[in-house]
Parts: sequence; C-alpha cells; structure tokens
Amino acid sequence: MTFGDLSPTTLAAVAALMVLVWLLSLAVRDASIVDIVWGLGFAMIAVVGYVRAEGYPARRTLVAVLTMVWGVRLAVHLLMRNWGAGEDYRYQAMRRRWGTRFPVVSLVTVFGLQGVIMWVVSLPVQAAQVSPTPGRLTVLDGVGIAAWVVGFAFEVVGDWQLRRFKADPDNAGRVMEKGLWRYTRHPNYFGDATMWWGLGIIAVATGAWWALLGPLVMTIFLLRVSGVPLLERRMSRTRPGYAEYAARTSSFVPLPPKRKDRHE
Repeated sequence: MTFGDLSPTTLAAVAALMVLVWLLSLAVRDASIVDIVWGLGFAMIAVVGYVRAEGYPARRTLVAVLTMVWGVRLAVHLLMRNWGAGEDYRYQAMRRRWGTRFPVVSLVTVFGLQGVIMWVVSLPVQAAQVSPTPGRLTVLDGVGIAAWVVGFAFEVVGDWQLRRFKADPDNAGRVMEKGLWRYTRHPNYFGDATMWWGLGIIAVATGAWWALLGPLVMTIFLLRVSGVPLLERRMSRTRPGYAEYAARTSSFVPLPPKRKDRHE
C-alpha cells in the first residue's frame, strides 16, 4: 500500500468526523467542541492508518501509539478546562457577526478548515505507517522519538503548571511566569510543534521528506495564525504586566530570561 492508497480513506474519515461534530455543535449551540475533537481527530487518523496500512509493523505501531497518546491527552485536557465554560469568545464573535448564516459559515471556516489542517499536519503519521522500508528502526527513528518526548513533556508540564497557577485564587489577573513559563511564554505551543517535528523525523526515516509539510504547517499556524498571535493579543489586553513579562521572556523557543529585566 502506498500513501496514495491510504490518503483517500483518511481524508474521508476526517471529513465524516468534522461533519458529525459540526452537526453536534448546531444541536448544542457550541462550536467550541471542535477544539476538543482536534486531538481525537489525529488519534482517529492514526488508528485508520494502523488498520489499513501495511508498513513496517514496529514503525506503524510506534507512530500510532505516539499520536494517540498526544491526541487523547489533549482532548481530555481541553474537556476538563472548558467544561461548563460555555462557547469560546472567538466563536461567539463569529456567531454575532454572521447571525443566521453562522451554521454554514462555521462548517466551512471552522470545521472544514480544521479538518483540512488536521489531515495535512498528520502527513508524517500516514507516511510512516505505509512505508515497509527500512524494515527496522533507525537512528532517525530514535531522534524522532526523543524530539517527541521533549515536546510532549513541555506540553504536559506547561499545561499542568498553568492549571495549578489558575486554581489559586491569589493569582487571579496575574501573569504566569514560573516553571517552564519563565523560559518561554508558550511552553505548550513549543511542545506541540516539537512533538510534530519528532513525528516528521520518523517519517523522514522512511524517505518521506515531503511529510515535513505537516509539522511545518503546524508550526506556522501556532506561530503566525491561531496560536501565539491570538493569545498574545488577549493577554496584552487582560493581564497587567504582560508587556514586561513579554519583554524579558522568549515567545516560543525556551531561553533564559533577559538579564536586564530580572527583578530577583
């Protein structure tokens, strides 16, 4: 089986999933559920690839497990964080702007777009699962696994530290600048990107250089579109002191805080 054989199946699975989630969002009047399904969609692609593809079994299993662990963990995290919070402000703004046209607009610009991005980002998973060669795990596979572990750790620890910070009433309105957040303003986004580059490296181990389009797209969206820019604008408006924190803290790649801005 080649990527060309597998891709129509995964694309159809993603399309079906996003349409079903869109219909559910109309019933519950909450488009935010798409954020929870984001990670589960990747897990679904990994399962479909594992079942349908005929690549080297150990590598096929490896990328399926890594993708499912990340996807399910992210979905559970977002479900717990968003439970009872109502629809996200981004979708509320869209709903006000488009009025009665919101259902159709959201199908294309929210659910459809995220489905396309999901499928493209998952290219390393699909590529690694279809390739029968090399018929062993290589040094590149090991490098990919190491990068995935580093990225997953940044994402999980960053989310855990932020959750603990927000749970303390004394921190209301304050800026999180401890732990991993001392070295990067977005440890979870950095971890997400690093993890996907790890999966991309595993795909490269099979010769599928083109699959690096997946982590590249993920990184671009995190850095330039829907990740860092949106959150930075919101934090700048709602958190006093965020400008000072941003001035001394790396926006993405973890680095030591700028010495001249330390107050310790």
